[in-house]
Amino acid sequence: MTHSSEAQGSVSASGGLEELRSQKIAKVLDLRSRGIDPYPAESQKTHSCLESFNLAQNLSAGQHGTETVAVAGRVVSLRDMGKSLFAHVQDLSGKIQVYFKKDAMSEPEFELIKRDVHSGDFISVSGPVFKTKTGEPTVSAQHAVLLAKALRPLPEKWHGLKDVESRYRQRHLDLISSEETRRIFILRSRIISTIRKTLDALGFIEVETPILLAQAGGASAKPFETHHNALDADMVLRIATELYLKRLIIGGFDKVYEIGRVFRNEGIDTRHNPEFTMIEAYQAYTDYKGMADLFERLVSECAEATGVHEVVFSGKNISLKPPFAKVYLPEAWEKFCGEKIENVLDGKRFNRSAIQKLAHRLGVSAGDAVPSAKIFDRIMDSHILNHFEGLTFVFDYPTAVTPLAKLKPGTESLVQRFECFAAGQEISNAYSELNDPLDQVERLKEQARQKKDEGNDEADVLDADFVEAMEAGMPPTGGIGIGIDRLVMLFTGQSSIRDVIFFPTLKNTDLAQLDGGQ
Repeated sequence: MTHSSEAQGSVSASGGLEELRSQKIAKVLDLRSRGIDPYPAESQKTHSCLESFNLAQNLSAGQHGTETVAVAGRVVSLRDMGKSLFAHVQDLSGKIQVYFKKDAMSEPEFELIKRDVHSGDFISVSGPVFKTKTGEPTVSAQHAVLLAKALRPLPEKWHGLKDVESRYRQRHLDLISSEETRRIFILRSRIISTIRKTLDALGFIEVETPILLAQAGGASAKPFETHHNALDADMVLRIATELYLKRLIIGGFDKVYEIGRVFRNEGIDTRHNPEFTMIEAYQAYTDYKGMADLFERLVSECAEATGVHEVVFSGKNISLKPPFAKVYLPEAWEKFCGEKIENVLDGKRFNRSAIQKLAHRLGVSAGDAVPSAKIFDRIMDSHILNHFEGLTFVFDYPTAVTPLAKLKPGTESLVQRFECFAAGQEISNAYSELNDPLDQVERLKEQARQKKDEGNDEADVLDADFVEAMEAGMPPTGGIGIGIDRLVMLFTGQSSIRDVIFFPTLKNTDLAQLDGGQ
């Protein structure tokens, strides 16, 4: 028997939604006219739904416990049986059944549940736990209080692309209706917490650095621009935390890290969101090999904390257990591109005609308007990264695309850098950090040339303050950046970054057209 004539599911037509909302507002006014506050300030909760469930789970079928619990949460289902009702109440820990019996409660409280409470409302219920004859853990209600009256219906199951978009725009409804979504974001929080605990235990110091900058550096990306009114100064949002963190290394903080948002004015796809979360960590007296060890440690600790040791990601079975595969880019380039990587490099620059010629031979788009660095990325994506399935370190990148890393001994064309990929998708990026200020200036000037001559808007910039700091002396340092969103995608097997960010960036839309999220 369905509880009440008031619709319990969602409605497809906006007119029906507004009619239902009007009914619920009328119910709120009716409650107040009867002296009942539909939004009281005080509430009682002694046990989570899961704790109450576990107490009852230990009982035999038909057995009542002696302990009284007070649970509180959202009503997600309600069945009216006449002189009794069954409901399921949900909080973040899970759901538990609640049994309302007319003879076990005061008449006003029973009538409140029967007449005035519907799916979507928040209630508090107290009473002993028991296990039904069918074996379901249940709270036997002795007292019940309405905590918050919902004015909109709960969503039904999501269907189709339009509804996927609604999930991102109205994440609160997604979280209400999807246990899997809740699980993903709880796991995300646990991963971040584990990274923080692991680095703290290793002696790293967590710090905070500026988000608003005079110019963006530390990565190859286009920044968002803004304006500071009081200073009458144009500013940008940070694209990385690297340069400030390395200043702290120079200042004597030998191990530092920051977990925070960075912002890049780039396209939106399944792997990119304009604002995303990064962890960057820097350690003096080590190099990129030390950072590879640190990355394996962090992934291993996250696997232990979450209980996730193997995942299916992008259709590939991936083990999260170290050691991870190690590949050297010069060797992979020659194997999969058919020539040595040095052929497309000219010292610290690309040989533009050579990399364009190779791209044409490989069927990679490389017109005159495409910067050499972008051609390099396209060759990597189309002919090299697709050969790596599990977690794979790719070591030793061209100097031309890595202006902040230390040269490999014996060559100007390659630097001590790795990226770690899972099924061809970048998860982390690390360097033996460049600490020669004269070489740093030369490299950043080359980035400026790429921006001017090749139209590379994502080229790095010359930060005079950072170079001045480096001239005070910087110890050998290893640094790593890890995309938290990408790492969570890996651990949860998600194919879109939007599924691991609570509120991803979306195209502006009139929310009134979303039909209540249906």
